[in-house]
Amino acid sequence: MNATEAFVDDNIRAGRGDSVAIIDAASDREMTYRDVLAQVNRTGHALRRLGIRPEERVMLLLPDVPAFAFAFFGAIKIGAVAVPVNTLLKPHDYEYLLNDSRARALIVHERLLPLIEPIRSSLRHLQHLLVVGEAHGDTSYAGALAIEGEDLAAEPMSDDDAAFWLYSSGTTGFPKGAIHLQHDMICCAESFARGVLGITAADRTFSVARLFFAYGLGNALYFPFYVGATTILHPGRPEPQLVFDVVARHKPTLFYSVPTSYAAMLAAMDAGTGFDFSSVRLCSSAGEPLAASLYERWRARTGAEILDGIGSTEVLHTFLANRAGRVRPGSSGEVVPGYEARIVDADGRDVPDGEIGDLLIKGKSTCAGYWNRQEQSRRTIIGEWIRTGDKYSRDADGYFWYQGRSDDMLKVSGQWVSPAEVESALVTHAAVLEAAVVGREDAERLVKPMAFVVLKNGYKASVDLEHELQAHVKARLALYKYPRWIVFVDELPKTATGKIQRYRLRALASSPASAPGEPPITT
Repeated sequence: MNATEAFVDDNIRAGRGDSVAIIDAASDREMTYRDVLAQVNRTGHALRRLGIRPEERVMLLLPDVPAFAFAFFGAIKIGAVAVPVNTLLKPHDYEYLLNDSRARALIVHERLLPLIEPIRSSLRHLQHLLVVGEAHGDTSYAGALAIEGEDLAAEPMSDDDAAFWLYSSGTTGFPKGAIHLQHDMICCAESFARGVLGITAADRTFSVARLFFAYGLGNALYFPFYVGATTILHPGRPEPQLVFDVVARHKPTLFYSVPTSYAAMLAAMDAGTGFDFSSVRLCSSAGEPLAASLYERWRARTGAEILDGIGSTEVLHTFLANRAGRVRPGSSGEVVPGYEARIVDADGRDVPDGEIGDLLIKGKSTCAGYWNRQEQSRRTIIGEWIRTGDKYSRDADGYFWYQGRSDDMLKVSGQWVSPAEVESALVTHAAVLEAAVVGREDAERLVKPMAFVVLKNGYKASVDLEHELQAHVKARLALYKYPRWIVFVDELPKTATGKIQRYRLRALASSPASAPGEPPITT
């Protein structure tokens, strides 16, 4: 099999060639499944002309534009491995990702090209660059496709061949490439899209979560393509007004977002911004726990249920989720069809309902492992089960309740943040002697980074210095990683061996007396 056939070619065979596959909400342009197939095939030919062979990696640094779909499935169709990556990172992050993946080709949007140019000389394996956008000479993606034909037979692959990688941050903060196989997207489309959402060809989907996320990739690409539905794409920053405009204009029936975005939209609604969610039959949330209060406010405002759940990059999409008509606000819902779940103690024994333990998941969409990370693969994937790194409890009715992470990683705006990475950025400032970062909930009960900072002699704490340190981190890391609060302290609590006692800092972070005013909900 080749996964592209199941998501692109089969729509033509099913007589859906003239059905709308993609609405580019930035231009209101519509593309049919026949249009998509032609562009996917042209992309496959263009990559072959560059010498890309089966199993070689093709990295995609693209916003939510139609070319993402063409490049993703075009690479897979010739047996290559598509590697979509986060569009919010810094040049040094892309240097790491390109060298780690050994990608021979990069398809990049013109507005992101400036992030690649400073590191070109350091990219050991990259040989070819295709730029999506206006004229770019020999590197033009459109120009490369223009000379290619529209017919392309899919490279024969097995179920267990790699189709794409998704990079996931681990406890060290270093990204790990989760290797996903040809059948993984089909598993998720059957289990969650059909089994929970009941998606059909009549649906129109719009996802605030971007395509480079495991969550967004399903929501806005392979879920609708699996059943011949329509996906609505917009490359712009999903500010509330833009989201409201897209929903009002293009009438999605399935809407996917994350708690941070739901909170921002509710704030805009409270401020008087107009909205119309009457077309939406179901909303979905993932990326971080959805507070019961956010669910209740959204339901009261829009009339739509939010089906909160949890998934992971390693399992590809959602494995626990609430169901329409039986949502239990504040919970992660029930096990999604096709998956099994266990909650175990430190010795691997199942704990009784109501007790907290480590969540293990079993399902066919679990990645084959991490690229070049054998020890981490062994620690995470144990036989047919994967350690999620989450602490959970289960009630007597089979609903799962999130209790926190098993490690110190923070989930901020649906993305993992390593405290060590933020701390490292802080200590590069001339005024900072030491720093420690923990999570703290804001007014909407969403976790954001909070930094405790010890200053060097000669520097004094001030609001100006706090803002300066925040700007310092923003200039070095992705924007969502900067500390929303900075507390200046004389020393950090440590063990006798010098390790920072984060549990004591988390206790301080939860105390109202330790925190200044709430920051705006922006990332």
